[in-house]
Amino acid sequence: MTRALLIGFLSLSTLLNARSQSPQSPTPPKSAIGQSFSGHDSLAPPPDSNPDATSCLSHLLWAPSDFPVITESTGNQPGDFLIRFPSPAPSGDAINDRVALEWYQARNPDGQPVKAPAVVIVHESGRGMAAARTIARGLRSRNLHSFVIHLPGYGARTSVSSTDIRRLLPAMQQAVADVRRARDAVATLPQVDASLIGLQGTSLGGFITATVAGLDHAFQRTFIFLAGGQIAEVLIHGTRDAAGIRNRLAAAGIDSPQIRSLSLAVEPMRLAHRINPATTWLFSGKFDEVVPPRCSLAFATAASLPPDHHRQLPVGHYSAALLLPIILQQIGDLMAPAPPPQKSP
Repeated sequence: MTRALLIGFLSLSTLLNARSQSPQSPTPPKSAIGQSFSGHDSLAPPPDSNPDATSCLSHLLWAPSDFPVITESTGNQPGDFLIRFPSPAPSGDAINDRVALEWYQARNPDGQPVKAPAVVIVHESGRGMAAARTIARGLRSRNLHSFVIHLPGYGARTSVSSTDIRRLLPAMQQAVADVRRARDAVATLPQVDASLIGLQGTSLGGFITATVAGLDHAFQRTFIFLAGGQIAEVLIHGTRDAAGIRNRLAAAGIDSPQIRSLSLAVEPMRLAHRINPATTWLFSGKFDEVVPPRCSLAFATAASLPPDHHRQLPVGHYSAALLLPIILQQIGDLMAPAPPPQKSP
């Protein structure tokens, strides 16, 4: 992430965080730390007549089971709590295989947590997760519980083996499973309205989000930022952040044909026809330097997104930060629960 983008997101984060916190908001109660809940995978992918989609699903799915969900202190991480649960696609690295969610609690004016819908947020490639954390604070200010998932090798899941650049593309396969299970982990929390849980991802997180949306329709709303389809094309031809990743992969001996092969397992285009276009929104940049606009358009077309669900913004990958407050307002409106039906007189 460039210095200009980081400064932009940090400035927006300061503003949004100030708006979302009451001066009287208390420190999260220590009694909430160590609470345990029982989660169960609701994974239920519909069958697919497309052989390629069926093959893709076979490498991404797992046998549903019960799993523990535990509340922990954030330690040196932002947020009110960390929510921990086991990865459904373990890598064999004990640190990496305990998924972490930073929970930004929706609260009333007295600082007490409230029952509200939730959004699982999938961060970008930057290790500071500045964009995701800014989005989480912004959505919390709109009365939504927000959860930033730490992808494999990031944050609380950082270990020597998990940060090896050669694991980047294989780790995306684990990330897809982790994000899907995160929905069921969040649903166990008493403060979360489990009838309305959304999913949002930016850049790297946007590609993972796009693939997760093709598994089943477990998330009631899906918001994809600065991403789309054709991961290999992005890594091979994109500039700036994409070029940086490409150079690191090349230094590790991973060339373009290998990028194409490794990224195929999580390619959003293979499952794009399975998403629900009525509940999916793609926000792309017309001048995106990292994700070529044709890659976003290809996904929107394959997913049959209505014109107003593919919002093509007059920005680049980094200048998109300037429109974030407007986008967050739109997400807040789209995540609002439907009003109860009016009774006939």
